[in-house]
Amino acid sequence: MNSERQATSLEGHIEKITFYNPDNHYTIARFRVANADTRITVVGFLPEPSPGENLFITGFWDVHARYGQQLKIEHAQTRMPSTVDGIREYLKSGFITGVSAKKLSGIVKHFGESTLDIIETHSERLTEVRGIGEVIALRIAESWKSHHAARRLMQFLEEAGVPASHTARILKQYGMDSVDILTANPYQAALDIPGVGFYIADRIAQHLGAPPDQPARIRACVLYILEQAAQEGHTGICKSDLLYRLSSLFSIENDRSESEIDSLVQERDVILDRHIQCDEPVVFLKHLHDAELGISRRIHALQSVPVHLSPMNPDDIADAVRMNLAIQPSPEQLSVLEDILQHKIAIITGGPGTGKTTLIRSISAVFRRMGKKIALAAPTGRASRRLSEVTRARAQTIHRLLLYDPVENVFLKNRDDPLEIDVAIIDETSMVDVILMLHLVNALPPTASLILVGDRFQLPSVGPGNVLADMIDSGVIKTYELTEIFRQAAESPIVMNAHRVRQGAMPVVERGQDPGDLSEFYFIEQSNPDIVLKHILDMSKNRIPQTFGYDPVGQIQVITPMHKGIVGTIHLNQMLQKTLNPDPVGIEVYGTAYKTGDKVMHLKNNYAKEIFNGDIGVVSDVDRQKIQVTVDYDDRIVTYDRDELQDLTLAYAISVHKSQGSEYPAVIVPVMNQHFAMLQRNLLYTAITRGKNLVILIGTRQALQTAVNNNQNGRRLSILAEKLKNT
Repeated sequence: MNSERQATSLEGHIEKITFYNPDNHYTIARFRVANADTRITVVGFLPEPSPGENLFITGFWDVHARYGQQLKIEHAQTRMPSTVDGIREYLKSGFITGVSAKKLSGIVKHFGESTLDIIETHSERLTEVRGIGEVIALRIAESWKSHHAARRLMQFLEEAGVPASHTARILKQYGMDSVDILTANPYQAALDIPGVGFYIADRIAQHLGAPPDQPARIRACVLYILEQAAQEGHTGICKSDLLYRLSSLFSIENDRSESEIDSLVQERDVILDRHIQCDEPVVFLKHLHDAELGISRRIHALQSVPVHLSPMNPDDIADAVRMNLAIQPSPEQLSVLEDILQHKIAIITGGPGTGKTTLIRSISAVFRRMGKKIALAAPTGRASRRLSEVTRARAQTIHRLLLYDPVENVFLKNRDDPLEIDVAIIDETSMVDVILMLHLVNALPPTASLILVGDRFQLPSVGPGNVLADMIDSGVIKTYELTEIFRQAAESPIVMNAHRVRQGAMPVVERGQDPGDLSEFYFIEQSNPDIVLKHILDMSKNRIPQTFGYDPVGQIQVITPMHKGIVGTIHLNQMLQKTLNPDPVGIEVYGTAYKTGDKVMHLKNNYAKEIFNGDIGVVSDVDRQKIQVTVDYDDRIVTYDRDELQDLTLAYAISVHKSQGSEYPAVIVPVMNQHFAMLQRNLLYTAITRGKNLVILIGTRQALQTAVNNNQNGRRLSILAEKLKNT
């Protein structure tokens, strides 16, 4: 750690910018040390660095595996040149745009050693120089102010104990007046900068000596706690719990908290409501409370419109399915098909092997037989493509269906311009949060029907709410729970064990100390994480490919509950990459090495490139000169420039949440005592149901039992079910 090493301080100037990321100011540069014929590589955060710029740097030496010794910057301070020659070179270094070197030299010749002071404090005097008019003088002054605003902000943040990596984000939000805005009202950042804004604000406020119980801080703390609860899936928090957190985390007395909560309620920033789980008021962020209330009202409004469908007799329904799908619906499926046509909104739920997918295909066939316009959609790109494959019809993400505009952050399809459809069928509804569901129901025309399909026992949405489960629990939406497991599925130990876990029973597994002969569902009992890692690597490279013929990269997926640790996603990806793709040629960006043949995952929806969060592909080309990576997503070729590679990660091992909506021929799941915080029944159930033909669990029986017994995780605090009942 840095505290155990000796800091190094050096003065010199930037000779060459090797890499610069304008989004966060991360810089790699060659630095020439003053008074020495020595050049070194420096890495760290430097706002708008320029070749020739004089800096005083403090940092720590580090040895990079590929690039050798580097000085990691902890602090950097600009040293203004004092000589006429130094000033001339500094102004010509590039941060002043649109002004020729000749004119800049003329300014230095006229003002000499006072040049920099003139530019900063008396820029109007620049017009004294021949050839410098008011427009150019203003351009020089603005370039100077912009360049030094970043430096001033970085120094301000460092003094407040805020990491320099936040400089660019704050500058993007507040511009050249960042320091003045943060000094006047630090807690503005808590409102304006999602995620990290609160801690930035609190550090700055403490640095400025603000009292810990000032109203602005208490309000920021309240909103921060509510946002943290939303990240945990809750749409609100019991008031007593909120007061406890304010006291224990931020040392704010209850009477002061109560007063500011009341003010936030009066100003409609938060909402007080009741919830069956709390015998007291519950505090909600306004937009989440509005979302749940809005969903409830919209669903009741849609259900109030009569169904405009001509009835079909059972023979016609079965005939439509047979003609379009060449299958005979089961009695349970036929019963659902007959009845579902009479409901504006309906839910189909059930575990693996109960025929949900077949029912989606059958419903689509029946509606098409009736001449209805159908929209098929799912929450993620992978889930929508899988839906398209099984239905052999066009399916898309819900965002694309609603014409989401990422630039303006709005959905173009809404109440004012609804979808032109008769039926919307949404698969994997357990992954839909309250905000997205609100936009979906608002975009439905009053005459349209809505059919929601999903497994309520899988992991809930990453975003807040528990939409599918709440809708089912409300009892106001017609729900068809499929219970019959089809014969072929019933013979599968994967399906059988998934249902056992869902019901709170231990899976029936073959157990052994070594992989041995793999069956369709296998448990390797091992408590040593290092040995578990060796088993995962061996099975991925040798045992499973040799036994089943599966491609190690394309058909085997490691799914793990956590990111950290020996068998977390980070370390597993590094080790699986070395094992399955040992080719040393590649590039390293943002701490991750990419090589041709690597399995990778996209992390953020990109509608321009038509690539979505969770999409998995294979690196088809690496260009070391341009620092580009090209990825093949099932014959869709996407090229990433260096800055875009922050949206990419290795995917040999992925989290259970990232696996939702997908299915793989073979999955390997470590279940260890070290995963205690994530050992939950629905997490284990979701991981098991990702495997199509082979599931291998590796870990301890105790960890497996803990996961099966832990069914508390799904109890998110939300009010959708109550609002649906009572609205």
